[in-house]
Amino acid sequence: MNGPQLIDLHFQETPGVIAAHVLDTGDGLALVDPGPGSTLDALEAGLNTLGAELSDVRHVLLTHIHFDHAGAAGTVLARVPRARVYVHGRGAGHLVSPERLVASATQIYGDQMDRLWGVMQPVDQDRLTPLEDGQTLRLGRAEARVLYTPGHAVHHVAYHIGDDLFVGDVGGVRLDPRQTPRAPTPPPDIQLDDWKQSISTLRVLDARTLQLTHFGAHPQEAAHWDGLLNNMELDASRIREGMERGQSFEAISEEYTEVLMAELAAEGIHLPARYEFACPPWMSVQGLMRYWQRQSVRSGRGDA
Repeated sequence: MNGPQLIDLHFQETPGVIAAHVLDTGDGLALVDPGPGSTLDALEAGLNTLGAELSDVRHVLLTHIHFDHAGAAGTVLARVPRARVYVHGRGAGHLVSPERLVASATQIYGDQMDRLWGVMQPVDQDRLTPLEDGQTLRLGRAEARVLYTPGHAVHHVAYHIGDDLFVGDVGGVRLDPRQTPRAPTPPPDIQLDDWKQSISTLRVLDARTLQLTHFGAHPQEAAHWDGLLNNMELDASRIREGMERGQSFEAISEEYTEVLMAELAAEGIHLPARYEFACPPWMSVQGLMRYWQRQSVRSGRGDA
């Protein structure tokens, strides 16, 4: 296995939506963001295609703990006794005791939880390594530099391994090379100023390739980051304008979705349907509305 390999997890039977990445470290496999529990069979099948087994995994590197990235982590560790999981310290407690995380998601997804995400098993604290910004993990012959990259989530990290940057969601959603990246902004912790700072950190690193969970490998170049920043500002301003007009969530979401789908269709006729699986627009609206509400409260206190 030469270099990082992408495994398409075929989320909800849809290709090109959620990826896991696997590397041969010389000390077993490193798996970056194993995906949700509902796609574990696809993960195993992808490993088999690469001539490997789930039992070969030794290191599970999480960019953050959202279900589409980390939901399968506890199950992988339960099946592979020698594996460890790595996550930012602010997300570690939720992996050890995921009850609050599951309860919060259940309020959103209701009886669709199992179908969408499957089971999220707890992680044994003794098999979890909490991460800090700037530390280097030595995984066999591979070195992974940990970069704290909040904005999408307060516990988000990226990994710089050789020529590759594994950027989770802070690198945006880009399902096709022709698509301009978009920022996934679900609740609860979207913070755009932090996100912009994270982009400033990542874009100057000496790497050739961005490895995106949603989706695939893209060049580490200014055009990617500039497009993401421009769309982030555009989407945020659209939501704020709707709120300033006194529109309801439903009205803002409907209007935003219509415009977003039209813009995506102009970049690729297949993109709107896939994008809705990768990043449901209504969730991005929820997150940005929450962000602007919190900004308003801070301004009222004179904190902005």
